[in-house]
Amino acid sequence: MSKALVKIPDEMVARRIFSIRGENVMLDTDLAQLYGVETKVLKQQVKRNVQSFPEDFMFELTAEEFEHLRSQIVTSRHGGARYMPMAFTEHGVLMLSSVLKSPRARAVNIQIMRLFVKMREHLLTHKDVLLQLEKLRGTSKEHAGKIAVIFKYLKQMEQRQQETELLDEIRRGKGKNPIGFKAVTERRGTKK
Repeated sequence: MSKALVKIPDEMVARRIFSIRGENVMLDTDLAQLYGVETKVLKQQVKRNVQSFPEDFMFELTAEEFEHLRSQIVTSRHGGARYMPMAFTEHGVLMLSSVLKSPRARAVNIQIMRLFVKMREHLLTHKDVLLQLEKLRGTSKEHAGKIAVIFKYLKQMEQRQQETELLDEIRRGKGKNPIGFKAVTERRGTKK
């Protein structure tokens, strides 16, 4: 199998995608490693073709962003660099295939593009699910309030019904002997 056609596991590529400035990006050192070139070669090609990499395609990390990123990934595989890493958005990664013309770079870029598309699809799917759950939560809150009112009225009706039954029972009981009292009537002419 040729070196250019080596398939890199998607998980390995996905671990190298970071969210910086609200964008999913890949760093120059990671891309160089995936492409099988030195980081300085990748950076030289980018600098020679800087007009192909506007700010929404590629940007250099600030010292603060770099420190935050290092604290997130714990290991310092990006450490020791004299310059801040370059971060490439999805479009920037796509543009890299036009400046790095190796077959391996093209093959890796195709794989990365497919992964970006999968990530976007998953994000949209999860976003739809979250929106549906939020709608349900909203309606369940609305319904919960209505259900509570219904239960309140049902309890009041039940209480009124019990009160009515008790009053009816009391009314029916008027004229009867009080509880525990037994009337004794003597019959004349009979002996006990």
